Amino acid sequence: MEYESIELSEVIHIERIVTIHYFEYMKDFCFPGESHDFWEFQCVDKGTVRVLDHTLKAGQVIFHKPNEFHDLAAYSESAPNVVVVSFVCHSPVMKFFENRIMELTDQERNLIGMIISEARRCIKPPFDDPYLKKMEKREDACFGSEQFIRIYLESLLLVMIRRNLPRQPKAPLQDWPLADAGQEEYGRILEYLKQHLCGYVTIEDICRENLIGRSQLQKLFREKHGCGVIDYFTRMKVEYAKQLIREQKHNFTQISELLGYSSIHYFSRRFKKVTGMTPSEYMASIKAMSEYE
Repeated sequence: MEYESIELSEVIHIERIVTIHYFEYMKDFCFPGESHDFWEFQCVDKGTVRVLDHTLKAGQVIFHKPNEFHDLAAYSESAPNVVVVSFVCHSPVMKFFENRIMELTDQERNLIGMIISEARRCIKPPFDDPYLKKMEKREDACFGSEQFIRIYLESLLLVMIRRNLPRQPKAPLQDWPLADAGQEEYGRILEYLKQHLCGYVTIEDICRENLIGRSQLQKLFREKHGCGVIDYFTRMKVEYAKQLIREQKHNFTQISELLGYSSIHYFSRRFKKVTGMTPSEYMASIKAMSEYE
């Protein structure tokens, strides 16, 4: 008897990617709006924004169908971070996303994070220019990155539709492998780092307070982020510093002290190592974008 294959149906197909952006806005940012003949979603990573007549908080996403006008403005005193992805898709099931505002699950947020991560591997920066009309591919793009973007984006849309469909059949019980045991440890350590963001911690502190060995700790963060835990902690501090700079409630010295740095000069060096800019240069670039607006 000869083998017979089955054809797998495809309910969503992303034809082209138009833009992939990660914006760090000033607290008074306002984009007057536009419309275009392709899909777009705006996802709030931090802070609060107003889109049309809707207020969106962190973890929420809004979809705009082709030719639908949409705008965006920072809302409240928090300087927001927003992911914007636009794409061409003519699949009929996309009608599901018309006029949709949704709360993201952890799985969906991870998929958006993976889209951004793969974009950085195959598309030239900048990723924060709201007026960029054409992305350019990197000559040294990582193998498979472009395809991963499409796979992750299609997976994101499929997952969001599936969890909103009634009476989904359950998979039969199987002896599936358990989830990665390190995930719980990682979540606990990440929460510990967040709680100590405005202080100073050592590897020894992290190991002692989270009951984890030094080598295991470093291996966990190198696998997830490609760096050691202290380097990752520095990145977290710098991301928080960028938010504080955009909110314009503190000067650089106050931000340095708030984050537990011994001097503003040391804070500036760490900031530049992570971002490629000094705090002053970062502030100037953000202000320039707002003034251009």
